[in-house]
Amino acid sequence: MKKIFILTGEPSGDKLASKVILKLKDSKLDIEYLSVGGEHLKALGIKSLYDLNEVTYLGFTRVLLNIFKIKKKINETVNKIIEFNPDILFSVDSPDFTLRVAKRVKQLKPSIKTIHYVAPQIWVWREHRVKKLKKFLDHVLLLFPFEKKYFERENIKNTFVGHPLLEKNDKAKIDISNILDDKKNILSIFPGSRLSEIDILLPILFEFIKIMKVKYYDINFYFHATKENYQIIKDRVLKENLKNCEVVSDESIKYHILQKSKFAITKSGTISLEVCNANVPSIIIYKMNMINFFIVKMLVKVKFANIINIASNEEIIPELLQKNCNAKNIFNEVDKFLTNPDLSKNQINKFKEIIKGFKTDKSSELASSVLVNSL
Repeated sequence: MKKIFILTGEPSGDKLASKVILKLKDSKLDIEYLSVGGEHLKALGIKSLYDLNEVTYLGFTRVLLNIFKIKKKINETVNKIIEFNPDILFSVDSPDFTLRVAKRVKQLKPSIKTIHYVAPQIWVWREHRVKKLKKFLDHVLLLFPFEKKYFERENIKNTFVGHPLLEKNDKAKIDISNILDDKKNILSIFPGSRLSEIDILLPILFEFIKIMKVKYYDINFYFHATKENYQIIKDRVLKENLKNCEVVSDESIKYHILQKSKFAITKSGTISLEVCNANVPSIIIYKMNMINFFIVKMLVKVKFANIINIASNEEIIPELLQKNCNAKNIFNEVDKFLTNPDLSKNQINKFKEIIKGFKTDKSSELASSVLVNSL
């Protein structure tokens, strides 16, 4: 029996990995799986060594404060992978964790094939890192076509598979009439999947909602949460005593709510692509502590935080970062879009053109076929 170890470091990676593994399971191959994963891999019946929250850290200072815990977790994970002895170590995103593990595994057991999904964003700040990847990665699966040149320059085997979150969504229609109806005006909010993000962004978002309610009394606000963070966000929403404000974690329900949304506010990251793919206008928000921001500011080579804006070299989706990420600014941007429908239409037309280049017909199938051919 062939074996694959799936290594993720945060919920977005768990979601991406699950889409590929679902296609792999359709191949009917006799494969044994083990993982460091979350709710999406668990739903496929794949056991995780431990809770994903144990390795999900945000920001340089948080990593430094937890450096010994992280090193211990890396060692523990490496030992478990070697013990499992997979044919393939399939690492997904979260390079500061997954690639450190992959490097150690390759050193200890060179026969294990290492395939990494979601290349480190070398085009943002780590171009020199490609040379190091060559030493321990056998294959890299790329989400974006412009990444190929960086890896081909170093003769690293790579495949552009496209972004699986942009695949045609075949979720079955479900009855959510008890949750919402066509008369509801919905604004979707994505506050992040990490507790550190939620802690920073929720107070700002609550204040924004209070400002919104003065002018827009008929809008229903839906916080999209992971299952792990659902109760945390729910409790905080209840504590604020906000009306017309709900928290959802079921993936199918979240998808249909997003589809019906007039607008979305999302933290910078993968989720913004899903919002674009649903043809929903949006803005990006993000905030980190000043030390982290100072370090990032020194290292980054791009003007924007969002991939749509980076790819177009234009701020198609407004970005409210750091000091600009406050309730008043968020309200002003959202109000601008809600009172001017042409702004929304223009944004949608522009990002639709950009994400065309990120799509392949069968992204998850392409990625899974690389795994099959490597077994």
